[in-house]
Amino acid sequence: MKKIKIIIAIIAVGLTFFAFQQANEKYFEIAKNLDIFATLFKEVNTYYVDEINPTTVINAGINAMLESLDPYTNYIAEDDIEDYRTMTTGQYAGIGAVIGRKGNKNIVLMPYEGYPAHLAGLKIGDEILQIDGKEMKDKSTSEISKLLKGQAGTSFKMTINRYNTKAPIEIELTRKKIKIESIPYMGMVNNEVGYFHLTDFTTDASKDVRNAVIKLKEMGAKKLIFDLRDNPGGLLNEAVNIVNIFIPKEKEVVNTKGKVVEWNKTYYALDTPTDLTIPIIILTSDHSASASEIVSGVLQDYDRGILIGEKTFGKGLVQATRPLSYNSQLKVTTAKYYIPSGRCIQAIDYSKKKEDGSAIKIADSLRREFKTQNGRKVYDGAGINPDIKVQKLDIAAITQSLITKNLIFDYATQYFYNHPKIASAKDFKLTDAEYDSFIKWLSGKDYDYKTKVETELEDLIENSKKEKYYDGIKEAIDQLKLKIYHNKESDLQKFKSEIIEILESDIVSRYYLHKGEIEASFDSDLDIKAALELFKDDAKYKKILTEGNITK
Repeated sequence: MKKIKIIIAIIAVGLTFFAFQQANEKYFEIAKNLDIFATLFKEVNTYYVDEINPTTVINAGINAMLESLDPYTNYIAEDDIEDYRTMTTGQYAGIGAVIGRKGNKNIVLMPYEGYPAHLAGLKIGDEILQIDGKEMKDKSTSEISKLLKGQAGTSFKMTINRYNTKAPIEIELTRKKIKIESIPYMGMVNNEVGYFHLTDFTTDASKDVRNAVIKLKEMGAKKLIFDLRDNPGGLLNEAVNIVNIFIPKEKEVVNTKGKVVEWNKTYYALDTPTDLTIPIIILTSDHSASASEIVSGVLQDYDRGILIGEKTFGKGLVQATRPLSYNSQLKVTTAKYYIPSGRCIQAIDYSKKKEDGSAIKIADSLRREFKTQNGRKVYDGAGINPDIKVQKLDIAAITQSLITKNLIFDYATQYFYNHPKIASAKDFKLTDAEYDSFIKWLSGKDYDYKTKVETELEDLIENSKKEKYYDGIKEAIDQLKLKIYHNKESDLQKFKSEIIEILESDIVSRYYLHKGEIEASFDSDLDIKAALELFKDDAKYKKILTEGNITK
């Protein structure tokens, strides 16, 4: 027995020494490479043919190093801290408007209701010419955005060009603290179905969701559509608190596991839930990520709601911020998260890289099966699969051309100034005569395009000529050309319903802003239509929650 204890003690000392030696070797490697980097930079700075900017060059080195890890580990320089705070809190001081580039013009795309831009009378379609007398024509959207932000209470003058106005208009704006609404729309789709759209997980998002659920129930909602489409995520604690609204207190929500064991943590529902029984459908898209996937995945794991839409993005990684010197910060991936079924939905393995440096996507064959509370099969490794997949329709080439060449945008602006009033956002419809007016307006405008089939036919002709087959198939190709080459006039009729839907949405946004835009989409939104259809069939809803409808 004594000999065994001695052997164990020797092994323990050996392991400790080995670990200590390994740690020492690692720290030596770090010190050695930092020394190489410092001396290399010194030599480049001294002898390089042109003058170099130390901050630019070193930042490039830092960013290249972090890019070799994953896309979510980032260096945040002091100059970018304010933008990072805006992203996590949804707060900044400015005028409350989305701006963007349309052709070679800087345009107001959407003023937020109730904020300085809206109150001062800025409209969608206004072209930004000057800010405090300085020309904005050659400025980028990000440069203008920085000029619009500033200390709350400060004022500036903006010169704009407005449709159908002969001379430029000067507007004075006073910056104000802006809180971007995490729920830009909440309302009733019909007499018994309430709908709300959560766009991000910033500070107080869970309070906003709780208030939305309470208010919708007061408005008569007996069922809920919870829209998480295109939500990129955000704060983990807000995701936990949102899940808590719908599941019992003390239930596990998510746990995190990383290299620093002391940071591993299990998060539970700590508060009394708001509603444990109301039927919920969660809408997801391939851009629903991170915290969105925690909420949708946990509600799926507890069979608390049904997911409709597309498979989510697949980001199962957790980030934390660490302070660095000179007021800079590091946002670093510290752990993976696991939802109650035990699955991690991370779709890409950043620890393994291909020869070209790109990360490896986890193969379907390696995905593992897990079970929800009711025993439904679910899988890890590639995002959250919806219970009901909705096939998205490809947009027609002509519609895409009308959008990218800003013709739908421009016509919606013209329509707004020619029509002082329209019906409510839900009820507004373009008449056939109005659509004919749109077609007439398009006459002479450039919106040419190539369909996918046309592009493929051109590739076939080119390849057949290279391989000397063209002469033998020329007659067949000529006949095929006559059948598939598009006619713009006929395409305007063939894809009329699709074009009208987008045109109506753009027109409605001019009168009712973002909320109206959402309401106008209810009739044509395939995910919402699928949700309303399912809500009509209580038996099917319950059957999916018990038997499942999920595939890989």
